[in-house]
Amino acid sequence: MTHVLDTIPAAAPAGPPVARAARRPGAGLLLPLALLSPSLVFLALFTYWPVVEVLWDATHAVTRRGTRFVGLANFAALFADPTFQRALLNNALYALGTVVPSLVLALAFALALNGAGRVRAVMRAVFFLPVMIPLVAAAALFLFLFLPGIGLIDYHLARLGLPGANWLGDPDLALAAITVLTVWKNAGYYMLFILAGLQAIPDEAREAALLDGAGPWQRLRFVTLPGLRPTFAFVGVIALLNAVTQVDHVFVLTKGGPSDATKLLLFYIYEQAAERYDAGRAAAATVVTLGLLAVLTGLSLARGQGPEAAR
Repeated sequence: MTHVLDTIPAAAPAGPPVARAARRPGAGLLLPLALLSPSLVFLALFTYWPVVEVLWDATHAVTRRGTRFVGLANFAALFADPTFQRALLNNALYALGTVVPSLVLALAFALALNGAGRVRAVMRAVFFLPVMIPLVAAAALFLFLFLPGIGLIDYHLARLGLPGANWLGDPDLALAAITVLTVWKNAGYYMLFILAGLQAIPDEAREAALLDGAGPWQRLRFVTLPGLRPTFAFVGVIALLNAVTQVDHVFVLTKGGPSDATKLLLFYIYEQAAERYDAGRAAAATVVTLGLLAVLTGLSLARGQGPEAAR
């Protein structure tokens, strides 16, 4: 007699799992785009659109009949303007007088305060304090230092039997005065980056230099400075940007005077746009300024990469 179970047919072999429906092309990008959309909107409104508007204003002029295309006429008028030429020269001197001394002081501070210790930590905080002061407040503080006759500088010069000076009213001294303020304000900020760069230099390099009998100057020249090349490239770019974009102290101390001696590029742009209502010339000056910054930034970063990147 055949068993009942023998009459039950065997189960069919399991087949392959049902494949999932193919996803639509680009379906995986919806969530990232949704998350990035607020930032993209802000970038479009406050970064990309202003760039387009500046380029538009730089090639157009507003007349009684409306806006018309003028091509490069605004740039031609800009370079023919002696005030712009003076502002360009002032900014070049100002950048040279602020970037180089600030980086040299920052390097000296970093070398002196590199390492552990309570005293060094306190001194690092002291040198960083000017960075925490707003530039307008720092300018108001230096205004009391530079006051002719009754300022602190002239007071101490008089006690030494030396004549004072009109630091902010003399065209030969005004630019140097605001340069001193900028160096005092920014040196501690750059010091932090150089301290980080010193920490990144391998100890093996210093130890090898000591074993070879290298002195302090030789270690600085052949170990420390080459190791800080990328740091100086980065900090140099920041210093150049600050030399062009920081004009708050000019508004407080000199307002571009005396005799345009402290008129910088950004102050010139403000003056053309907000006081003379010449949007075309202000936009052209903005384009020229950004172009110069782009070139200088590229050169600084290229030099900071070392000879290997240039090959």
